[in-house]
Amino acid sequence: MPAHRSPATSRRRFLRTAALGAAAVPWSTRLRAQGANSDVRVAVIGTGGQGSGHVGRLLKETKGCRFVAACDADYNASERNRAVAAELGLNAQTYIDYRKLLENKDIDAVIIATPNHLHSLIGIAALQAGKHVYVEKPVSHNIWEGRQLAIAAAKYPNLIAMHGMQRRSSAGWAEVAEFLKDPNGPLGKLVLSRGLCYKKRDNIGKVDGPQPVPPGVDYNLWSGPREMLPILRKRFHYDWHWQWPYGNGDIGNQGPHQLDVARWVIGDPAELPSEVLCVGGRFGYEDDATTANTQIAFFNYDPVPVIFEVRGLPEKAMDFKLGTPKFRVGASGIDVGNILHFEGGTIAENVAYDTEGKRVRKFEEMGGGSHQQNFIDAIKAGKLLSEGHSALTGHHAASLAHMANISYRLGKESTPAEVADKLKGRAAALETFERMQQHLGDNGLDAATLKPVWGAALSFDPKAELFTGDLAEPANALVRETYREEFSIKV
Repeated sequence: MPAHRSPATSRRRFLRTAALGAAAVPWSTRLRAQGANSDVRVAVIGTGGQGSGHVGRLLKETKGCRFVAACDADYNASERNRAVAAELGLNAQTYIDYRKLLENKDIDAVIIATPNHLHSLIGIAALQAGKHVYVEKPVSHNIWEGRQLAIAAAKYPNLIAMHGMQRRSSAGWAEVAEFLKDPNGPLGKLVLSRGLCYKKRDNIGKVDGPQPVPPGVDYNLWSGPREMLPILRKRFHYDWHWQWPYGNGDIGNQGPHQLDVARWVIGDPAELPSEVLCVGGRFGYEDDATTANTQIAFFNYDPVPVIFEVRGLPEKAMDFKLGTPKFRVGASGIDVGNILHFEGGTIAENVAYDTEGKRVRKFEEMGGGSHQQNFIDAIKAGKLLSEGHSALTGHHAASLAHMANISYRLGKESTPAEVADKLKGRAAALETFERMQQHLGDNGLDAATLKPVWGAALSFDPKAELFTGDLAEPANALVRETYREEFSIKV
């Protein structure tokens, strides 16, 4: 499908060509035929990898709901998910334009799994259209629009607005949160909350010029609030994660899951931290990505600070056939997860250890596979099952990633010795940086000659959600992005 074809034209083409035996049956009739009237009728907007997973769970696992529509700016993606439903004997409508879907009064709720730059925009529009909303992480592409989503959620209290960070539905982390409420716990005082995202991310390649819009993609709708920029990456889908106009790097991709837990265990602060600093770089290869593949972010929560680590290179030798590095605690090796440091021990994911590495307690599973079910159950209950599921919680977790990235983007290349010198007196921060350097060395990179970016040390006003100090102007320019009028956010 040519990129300039209108959604209406695309829909007519779909009706002519798709093998839909029920295509001529009125939409409302098909809805009534699919299940009990009490079922929540759910549409998925953004039906690529993550969105397809949501469709699968709606069709096979989640109770009390019906999958009734798929929407994607890529016609091929929505058609694939319609076909999956059809194999189960269900009819699902397809859309290219999310705005047309939101006009359908027979849809109760939407799950949004588009690229990041569309999350808040569509979430707010869905609430305004009277739909319950589940927004995948990160709930925003920048700090300002995440706050707008939280404002919209408060404005429509009769609608459920929920984020997609499954660990908030984890029995294990809920158990840890209760464990931490005991001031006389066996591990003593919590002194540091750490999140990890150690995931291999190979280079995305380099193109020699702008690439064509893939067949079936409406590039205007895909771009949404962003200008229709030249496509400068080989793989159109997914690799947008590593380019600033659309993605937020792995600290904003995987990161919100662990950033949220890191906040949760220090008491779910009502505001963002007052200071942020990020160190890192894109090491080991040159490609068309612009985000860091190696990052350390320091957040000045008082009294318990948060450190977050991103490692995109493999365990060693730049060999992506190997595994990822691990953070070793006791008998555990953690690559993606959370580690809590106490005066008298450590909790690494669901295992607590004393200072000698002896296991002292094991908690429940740390997943959160019931999260989508909790969304449906919340709709039926008329309220969130936990305040930790709220759009505000999603905003805070996403904003930590945004704060770190703003520090990084305003930083300057430094020598490792300069970075180490600046971290003197901050034992945990220095130890973390030294491990980062060791990991780069393990991959055959001369860590001594690499130039990590020493991010801007930024002060932040948590109430105004704006940066202050000498670099306030360039930092605040990244708090809120520009929006094309057709896709502006108005709450």
